[in-house]
Amino acid sequence: MQQNASAELWNPDLAPTTAAQRTWRWYHFAALWVGMVMCIPAYTLSASLIESGMSGWQAVWTVFLANAIVLVPMLLIGHAGTKYGIPYAVLARTSFGTSGAKLPALMRAIVACGWYGIQTWFGGSMIYTLLGVMNGAPIGGDPIAGLGINIAQLLCFLGFWAIQLYFIVHGIESIRKLETYTAPLKIAICFVLLWWVYERAGGFGPLLDRPSAFVAGGPKEGQFWQVFWPSLTAMIGFWATLALNIPDFTRFAKTQRDQVIGQSVGLPVPMGLLAALAVIVTSATVVLYGKALWDPVDLASRMEGIAVLVALIVLLVDTVSVNLAANLVGPAYDFSALAPRAISYRSGGYITAGLALVMMPWKILESTQNYIFTWLVGYSALLGPIAGILIVDYYLVRKTELDVAQMYRDDGIYSYKNGWNMAAVVAFVAGVAPNIPGFLNAAFPASFPDVGDTFKTIYTYAWFVGVAIAAVVYGAMMKGHRVPALAARHS
Repeated sequence: MQQNASAELWNPDLAPTTAAQRTWRWYHFAALWVGMVMCIPAYTLSASLIESGMSGWQAVWTVFLANAIVLVPMLLIGHAGTKYGIPYAVLARTSFGTSGAKLPALMRAIVACGWYGIQTWFGGSMIYTLLGVMNGAPIGGDPIAGLGINIAQLLCFLGFWAIQLYFIVHGIESIRKLETYTAPLKIAICFVLLWWVYERAGGFGPLLDRPSAFVAGGPKEGQFWQVFWPSLTAMIGFWATLALNIPDFTRFAKTQRDQVIGQSVGLPVPMGLLAALAVIVTSATVVLYGKALWDPVDLASRMEGIAVLVALIVLLVDTVSVNLAANLVGPAYDFSALAPRAISYRSGGYITAGLALVMMPWKILESTQNYIFTWLVGYSALLGPIAGILIVDYYLVRKTELDVAQMYRDDGIYSYKNGWNMAAVVAFVAGVAPNIPGFLNAAFPASFPDVGDTFKTIYTYAWFVGVAIAAVVYGAMMKGHRVPALAARHS
């Protein structure tokens, strides 16, 4: 197996042999996931299902199921990272070609830049809220022309952006340390928050006992499946980016057992628990404040005394760790893969941070009627086909056997025709195309009001449709493709 020299990123013991050392390796992967799961968008995403009409337990199980489903492609694609020590952008060369791999790398990188900016905006909003609480009144003034935010919001956003820049400058090892040591803190804070709301509210509130809106006589009677499927797709879309670039992390695992156990323990369970936390805490806010508060920043701002400061600082640390691990590492590698000689990993990080500024994330949130479902389902339609192609190529076409050295040759076995494998390009387009009308209608209903119900239904299952169509088309076009004899075998 070819191992990168930086193999100690998520696995600092290069040759562990004892049970304690193996547990430490699994902990690194689990800590990575716990660190990324415990974040504001995941919290609000879980809580939003209640607003859609689900009961508390329906929301929790929907979240758990979605994460169990998306875990499958993560484990399948992550296998190549551990076996060959290669990142996502390099793995994509086996299916898309040495030049064609820039297409999926760029798709994933652009989505990640959008998320990096959104998370940075959330972080800046927390600083803005904290300063307003300390000041005793909201700060800022009139919105700046062309930007739509006031000067205080802009400065808070730039301040949080600068905080994250420290970790880009100091490299990927600083991110690993941040994730490793903040994961237990986040778990502890969750239990403290539960205790706080229980004590203040005298219980966990009425929402836990409230029935689903879809039951007989309910305001949305018989509409459960109409809400469930787009919600499930949105939840899967939340991790669709990491389902692709998971080799960026698993490449540092010592064994397949490490990455399988670490991901299986670290993703579905914490995400399900966070969903339960969101439902319970939000239920208690009805008792405390007379209405359901889905935004944890809003909730933190209503606390009293030192609790406000502590809560917002914890949320700030949480947002930094999530954003760096989930939305920086992947695109940094992707941009580096576009021009390896000119763009290093650190330079890729600078590009990611820069594009996050240019994209003006508050505009992204402002321009969609429902950013959670439109944003998540929309880009899951874009990334799902890539996952289908990678899985079929690695398991059915290559039988998990790759030649790493050939991936770096312009005239090697993965160069196809002029560096492009048109089978992958055609499969990608075929997987994305059916979802385009539904996306346009969801994102810009006033401009595209006449999209048919069939396309709207297809878009409801966007990730599933994209994965299935691209996998079938790619498998059919590559059927009979002669895989060249490998120059070397890797264990």
